[in-house]
Amino acid sequence: MIIATFAQATTRPIVDLGSIKYYGHYNDTLKINEFHGIRFAERPIGPLRWKAPQPYAPQNLTDAVVDATQPGPPCVQGFPQWTISDPVQAVGSEDCLFLDIFVPANSTKGSNLPVALSIPGGGYVMGYASQASPYALMRHSKNSFIFVNIQYRLGAYGFLGSTNFNKEGGAANVGLLDQRLAMEWVQENIGAFGGNASKVTILGGSAGGGSVTSHLIWKGGVDKPPFRAAMADFPFWQQYLREEQLAKQYDNLLASADCSTLQCLQDLPEETLKEATQNTYVSAYADKAYGYGNFYYGPYVDGGLIRDLPSREFRAGHFSQVPTWTSREGYEGFTFSNQSVTTIKEEIEDLRTQFPSAHEEFVDDVFGLYPHDQFNSTFWQRLTWFGDFSINCPTCYIASSLALSRVPIYKQIFNAGTQLHGATGPYLADLDYASERGANVTLANILRDWYVSFVVHSDPNAQSWSDVTKPNWPEYEPGGQVMSVNFTELGAVEDRYYDDTKRCSFFWKNGEMVQN
Repeated sequence: MIIATFAQATTRPIVDLGSIKYYGHYNDTLKINEFHGIRFAERPIGPLRWKAPQPYAPQNLTDAVVDATQPGPPCVQGFPQWTISDPVQAVGSEDCLFLDIFVPANSTKGSNLPVALSIPGGGYVMGYASQASPYALMRHSKNSFIFVNIQYRLGAYGFLGSTNFNKEGGAANVGLLDQRLAMEWVQENIGAFGGNASKVTILGGSAGGGSVTSHLIWKGGVDKPPFRAAMADFPFWQQYLREEQLAKQYDNLLASADCSTLQCLQDLPEETLKEATQNTYVSAYADKAYGYGNFYYGPYVDGGLIRDLPSREFRAGHFSQVPTWTSREGYEGFTFSNQSVTTIKEEIEDLRTQFPSAHEEFVDDVFGLYPHDQFNSTFWQRLTWFGDFSINCPTCYIASSLALSRVPIYKQIFNAGTQLHGATGPYLADLDYASERGANVTLANILRDWYVSFVVHSDPNAQSWSDVTKPNWPEYEPGGQVMSVNFTELGAVEDRYYDDTKRCSFFWKNGEMVQN
């Protein structure tokens, strides 16, 4: 931490939080004040490993100005075996509970600007704050909001569990607890940056989108969450591990670290623990404890924070009732499917790894719903059911459940660009998108209008910053309309996944076996 005297810092933007002052960086090109590497929790190291995050309490810093011009280190990253070709070393730091804030330069205390709080994706094992750039959206909207990027403990550091783990003092789902504490920090402090704590929208894609839905069902759905709206883009609902799976996962880490207790794990040097956690991805994949497309660690039902599987919680109406946006791409399963699988036998083995408690009837039903003759290869058959159970169908559960509760919900199907997981990224986040080969600037402007309008007003139709004519995006109703975006169509269409196929209803009905 670099601390400057007040005189040294006066040429930079300064924010006073009462107990601490920070100086940031002025981005003259975009007219944004940037504050990076702001600590929101105490270091989760040593005895605080696998404990609920503790709010950061600055000591004797009221007269100093702390450097907030450099991002904090990313949390320790994990690399599932199917994502790598050669052995890798874990990278990142345990001391990583930081956030970044991007503020319009003309914002002052009392500006009451809306706030977008971004949760990074990466399968709950990878990801960091600076991977989500707000520059394109802020410039597009003439700096109409404040943007916050957060970090949280990943992989074994954030999502270890089991009865024995808890008995030894480990807290459940600490990665989600980190996210929640960051939200609470924003509630308490964003006013000093000119933000309005009552106008916070949480957002994220993939595991970030899955995290958003975890906060919607937090403790069964709280009445006053620390956000007023939610954006779950292509929300990744990886299987929530059962007790016996969590126990094996915990035992796997103990064995990898040559430990027998949580205390031993807490006493390990940081580099030793990092190596041990990375080794768990290798050994668990060899034992088929997880399969291709699965990231091994992630949120699970703990009975307190996450009280039941998300599919059940949404069906039961156990969610915070705030305006919500959800989306998916056309070929969600592609990124998570193994192209070397070429036979039905291999696919069945893969399916049994993904769904370890599957019985014969379940397997038969899956192939009955996804008959091989409807696909031009086993690979495409596999990517379709994987994309459906993990992302496509969850967007149906979310949208239909909120609609039944009369909560404003907007759903999008994006089938342009690469059509793959995260295909909206360049349209929304590429600052120089217009110069890209084949750029569709009109579509980018439409998407940015919708996106920022939801952040600012909780309604994608409320405001435009471009002069592009666009269709009205209707609120979703059960079996109703979604905003369809593809190479030839832009408009509201019937949501065929809700009614026209039995696939999502099958996975929803079999949530216990699917484990989401």
